[in-house]
Amino acid sequence: RIVVVIHSNHPNELDSSVNSALKRILMTGTTLLNQSVLLRGINDSESTLNALSKKLFEMNVIPYYLHVLDRATGTHHFEVSLDRSKELANRLRASLPGYLVPKLVQEIPGRDSKTPLS
Repeated sequence: RIVVVIHSNHPNELDSSVNSALKRILMTGTTLLNQSVLLRGINDSESTLNALSKKLFEMNVIPYYLHVLDRATGTHHFEVSLDRSKELANRLRASLPGYLVPKLVQEIPGRDSKTPLS
């Protein structure tokens, strides 16, 4: 089975042209997952993340990962603290059905895979 992971950070990215493209992919039998990066001032609110998960699901995309921002030069202004990230993940768990709650993860150098932060 083929799985494609898309990358959408905000519900406003999911317009009709994206929906059309996703429908064409889905017609091939492909499973669609989404990964997002938590970005201060962009999607670091419960309401935005909640809307993103619901809109993704309406387009037959499973909210899969919510990444804590990797520290890289020039990205500090987008960083959301770990405490705030975990708080948002907990709020999503309380307000959405489990299948709409993405896993909060972080890339840790030297590890083979993403590290869950639940």
